[in-house]
Amino acid sequence: MTDNTDKPLDLASLRQRIDSIDSELLRLISERADCAAQVAQVKTADDPDAVFYRPEREAQVLRRVMERNPGPLNGEEMARLFREIMSACLALEKPIKVAYLGPEGTFTQQAALKHFGHSAISLPMAAIDEVFREVEAGAVNYGVVPVENSTEGVVNNTLDSFMDSGLHISGEVVLRIHHHLLVSNITRQDKISRIYSHPQSFAQCRKWLDAHYPHAERVAVSSNAEAARLVKTEWHSAAIAGDMAAQLYGLDRVAEKIEDRPDNSTRFLIIGNESVPPSGHDKTSIVVAMRNQPGVLHGLLEPFHRHAIDLTRLETRPSRNGVWTYVFFIDFKGHVDDPAVAGVLEAVKQHASDMKVLGSYPVGVL
Repeated sequence: MTDNTDKPLDLASLRQRIDSIDSELLRLISERADCAAQVAQVKTADDPDAVFYRPEREAQVLRRVMERNPGPLNGEEMARLFREIMSACLALEKPIKVAYLGPEGTFTQQAALKHFGHSAISLPMAAIDEVFREVEAGAVNYGVVPVENSTEGVVNNTLDSFMDSGLHISGEVVLRIHHHLLVSNITRQDKISRIYSHPQSFAQCRKWLDAHYPHAERVAVSSNAEAARLVKTEWHSAAIAGDMAAQLYGLDRVAEKIEDRPDNSTRFLIIGNESVPPSGHDKTSIVVAMRNQPGVLHGLLEPFHRHAIDLTRLETRPSRNGVWTYVFFIDFKGHVDDPAVAGVLEAVKQHASDMKVLGSYPVGVL
């Protein structure tokens, strides 16, 4: 590296330059935080119940950061840094309260922090329906729930909760899931005879376990974080869990990334009480009830083909409200405010027994 005179910079000069850049960063971040506080004042003056967090605005900012990032940090890493700055600035206006499927240390908490940043107040719930209830009651601003895993498929409890709820989907998070075999400081690694984990984690690591611990007892528990907690007290056991659980309970990794598929990932949904305006790169989710009769699936899907709308997911569930009635959960690209999407929804209504828009929301950025 050289300065304007093309003379090589020594270590002391480089450190001095870093200190100068850090001072400028500090000034700019403080200026941004002050501006965010002024935004809060303007919003509150116009509306005492103003909404401070805007999912579409956050998505637009993060996309712009990734598009304009000159490097050498990659776009996603730069967006993560901005995510935390935005989270801290938003907390000056009004801290966001987020309920997630707990306990602490789960992948759902990791998804919540990835989406909202570490300045959000995250609250663990014991079950998915409790997350929905907390959001509906207004005790928290948003909830985070898992909806599908690339290996094990959909999370039915989440789909069932949407059938009975009036909440909106306001965002999505896709999280790469890495499982580790964890032990405590009292574990005798040559005597491991019991392994704790969530049933889905066992399924995602089945081949690895068959190859390395074929005779160990596999004990299913309510969460990977609970598995990590149990290992702290047993000398002959291990747990399958992720990074957050390992850090929370102070466990060591015996083996890393033991999932059978390297692309193993889980998609989480952000649920809230408000609908989300278009961000420019959106997705819509709907639930449709249909009678089981010839040609029903063709009638449901034909409008999407006619209006050139891309489907991203289609799931079928038996309806709990009628015999031989099926419920389709459909994700597709676009926003309900788009004319083409509006045309599709109107056509689907004509074939459906019932249809509900679960939400239009920004496609996950991080």
